Amino acid sequence: MDLRFSPAAESFRAELRAWLERNVPREFAAGEVEFATLDEEFAFLRAWQARLARDRWVGVHWPREYGGRGAGVEENYIFQEEMARARAPEVINRIGVNLVGPSLMKHGTEDQKRRWLARILSCEDVWCQLFSEPGAGSDLTSLRTVAVREGDVYRVTGQKVWTSWAQYADYGILLARTDPSASKARGISYMVVDMRAPGVSVRPLRQMTGSSEFNEVFLDDVRVPRENLVGEEGQGWEIAQTTLAHERGTAPRQLVIHRMLLDDRVRLARDARADAALRQRVAQ
Repeated sequence: MDLRFSPAAESFRAELRAWLERNVPREFAAGEVEFATLDEEFAFLRAWQARLARDRWVGVHWPREYGGRGAGVEENYIFQEEMARARAPEVINRIGVNLVGPSLMKHGTEDQKRRWLARILSCEDVWCQLFSEPGAGSDLTSLRTVAVREGDVYRVTGQKVWTSWAQYADYGILLARTDPSASKARGISYMVVDMRAPGVSVRPLRQMTGSSEFNEVFLDDVRVPRENLVGEEGQGWEIAQTTLAHERGTAPRQLVIHRMLLDDRVRLARDARADAALRQRVAQ
């Protein structure tokens, strides 16, 4: 079995590596950048994604008609690998790029695609994921957020939690119960919420590290236009499976993080200043 990458994939790697060598901020790659606030970090990462997008290095796995490169599995893996090798900043709008985009491409209307897709890659619009709830984490079908239809709008009330970067998001993909009489999964719908709409409030959650990229989101009678419903009423669980499948498998972001951590530990083990016992533990 030949496990080597194809010539086309290696050409893709060479082009990307050359671009990263020219564009990755050297001080960031060297670990010398410290952010005074989360706002400062977010602004830096948003500007970095915009730079990537200008040369079509965001969403390489997206079809060309939506701004991607139509890349396959090989190229998508290489993209993550080379980002790690270059110690490049992350793509901050990863919910939009990795989850929202593919879900809208498969289930959204043409109007929804025109409205939202183009602004995801450039980071003009930042997205978050409004799925998890305080009482509905591992069993997402027990969610309690409700969306009641009144004419051309849904009135949404509920709470979400562990929402990454919600304090900066322009839009969120939301799962809400539109039919309380239906069985758990059958009564759920999938819709897009304007995070600046009246009734949406975000409360950052401070972690042990002092960081606050996770949030609680409260929805108090939020009006969501019916045109923001993705798919049909009651189809939310099916559409969510598309979103979650992409979260699990098509954008291996953890590869980048783990590669960086592994490199750091190898560097530590090779450091002559480290004592022998520490070096042995790192090697083990």
